[in-house]
Amino acid sequence: MDTSTDVLTILAQGSLSLKGEFLWGSNYTFLALATYADRSLIAVYKPSRGERPLWDFPTASLARRETAAYLVSQGLGWDLVPATVYRENGPLGAGSLQLYIEHDPEYHYFTFDEADRQRLRPTALFDLLINNADRKGSHVLKDEAGKLWLIDHGLCFHVEDKLRTVIWDFIGEPIPAELCDSLTRYVQNLKEPEGGHNSMKEGLLKYLSKAEVRALTRRAEGLLQLGVFPAPDPNRRPSPWPQI
Repeated sequence: MDTSTDVLTILAQGSLSLKGEFLWGSNYTFLALATYADRSLIAVYKPSRGERPLWDFPTASLARRETAAYLVSQGLGWDLVPATVYRENGPLGAGSLQLYIEHDPEYHYFTFDEADRQRLRPTALFDLLINNADRKGSHVLKDEAGKLWLIDHGLCFHVEDKLRTVIWDFIGEPIPAELCDSLTRYVQNLKEPEGGHNSMKEGLLKYLSKAEVRALTRRAEGLLQLGVFPAPDPNRRPSPWPQI
């Protein structure tokens, strides 16, 4: 199933029933069935009340960040993140609901062949942009049609540098022109128009603070000015733990 408006409608308005729990994560995560009219789909439900408190991220904010990551992915035109909505009325309260991607869990970044690793430039740039503090190898999925998807974006968008990722394959390499072009358009769309209405920015502000949206814009401008994939900060741990 694609990320069309129909999918978003099912996720946002469908009735939800829990089918199981994912047990390997730090926060409560459930497999759910979303049903709207005569259509159903499998989704991943992350209730805010099941989030483990963190010292550096606001309480009960991770589900909102999951939703913001989807909006950024769509705003860039990269379609990297499965369709995601924020539900106020989930079975266990408010939380994010994301389309479940069928995939082989044994095939991930650390087992990718070279051809699939070479497809990760948009992923690397996306993580730099959203300041992803937790890009593990298993957070990059390949679906049955061969498309790559990115999941688990609760630890993103902090105003301080929090980047931790296992994907450092492209250090010093020029950012491809097509990615720079879409990033340039995105920055232009994010900036407040004179006396106008900015639906893209207002959409993000439903889930992020003004300071976080400003930081997102600054990171985009900094990446465009740099023009290459940067190396990790030598004074910080560059990758998350565990890495898978």
